[in-house]
Amino acid sequence: MNLARERTRWLIGISILGVLPFVLPGYWTYQLSLAGASVLAALGLNLLTGYAGQISLGHAGFLAIGSYVAGLLTSSFGGSWFWIALPLAGVITGLTGLVLFIPALRLGTIYLAIATLGFGAAVTQVLLKLSEVTHTYEGIKVPGPAIGEISLNRDLTMYFITAGVVLALLWIARNVVHAKLGRAFIAIRDKEIAAEAMGISLPQTKAYAFLISAFYTGIAGALHAHIVGIAQAEVFNLGTSIQLFSMIVLGGLASLPGSILGALFLSLLPELLKLLVASQQYYNVIYGVLYGGLLVLVIIFMPYGIWGYLVRTSFKFPKARKFLTGA
Repeated sequence: MNLARERTRWLIGISILGVLPFVLPGYWTYQLSLAGASVLAALGLNLLTGYAGQISLGHAGFLAIGSYVAGLLTSSFGGSWFWIALPLAGVITGLTGLVLFIPALRLGTIYLAIATLGFGAAVTQVLLKLSEVTHTYEGIKVPGPAIGEISLNRDLTMYFITAGVVLALLWIARNVVHAKLGRAFIAIRDKEIAAEAMGISLPQTKAYAFLISAFYTGIAGALHAHIVGIAQAEVFNLGTSIQLFSMIVLGGLASLPGSILGALFLSLLPELLKLLVASQQYYNVIYGVLYGGLLVLVIIFMPYGIWGYLVRTSFKFPKARKFLTGA
C-alpha cells in the first residue's frame, strides 16, 4: 500500500471531520455524533463477522452494557469521570464478550447466531430486572463530559470526542486486519480445519475476535449514552442488533471502509428522509420500503456491499482505484 496515498486519505478525512460542526447546524452535529457511535459498533461487528466469520445477532447487548457501565459511573461520580468511564466501559464489555466465545467453540454458524441472539435478549431482561440499580424504565440521566468542575458543551465536545475515538480505533482496526491476527481471522472464516492445520489456535483467535469486537461495541454504547444524555436498556433491542448487521452487509463484509459507509448511511437516512416527508405515517411506510428495498438490491446487485462495488467499478478508472485502495 502506498503510504503517501494512505496519509492523504487520512488527512482528508480528518480535515472534513474538523470542519463539519462549524458549517452544519447543531442538530446535525448531534446526529453525526450518534452516527459515529454506530460506526464504532459496526467496525466491531465487522471484525467479528466479516473477518473472523463468527455471526452475532446480539451486539445490542454489548451496546447496553457499555452504555450502563459508563452511565452509572458518570451519573454517580460526575462528568469528570467520563475519561475513566469510557475506556472502562470498553474493557468490561470486552471481557463480557468472552462469554460468547465459549459457545463459539462448539456451535456452527447458524447456531452461534441463535446463541448470540439469546445473549442480547438476556442482557436486556437482566437490566430490566435490576431496575432498582439501573432505573431501566425511566433510564439513567448521564451528565456530559467535564474537566474538574468545568462542564463542557455536550454536542460539540461529544462530536470531537467521538470523531477522535473513531479515528483512533479505526487506525487500530486497520493494523489488526493487516497483521498476523487479522490473517488468522480470515483463515478461520474461510476454513477452520485448514487454519488449525496451519498452526492457528482456534480458541485463542476466536477469543481475540470476541474480545476486540465487544470492546469496540462497549465504547460505542458508552459514547451513545453521553451523546443522548440517558442510558436506557429498551433502546438496545433486537432491532438494534439487526440494524448493526444490516450496516455491515450494506457497506461490505470484511471491509473497514464498508463499515463506515453502511453505518453512516443507515444512521443518517432516517434524518434525511424526515426533511423530505412531513407526515409521520408516510415517513414510516417510505422508510420501511427504502430500508428493506435497499438491502434486497444490495444483496442481489452488490453482493460485496457498497464499498466492494465502488472498488470493483474503480478498476475502470486507475486513478480512482489507486486512491480508494492504495494499490
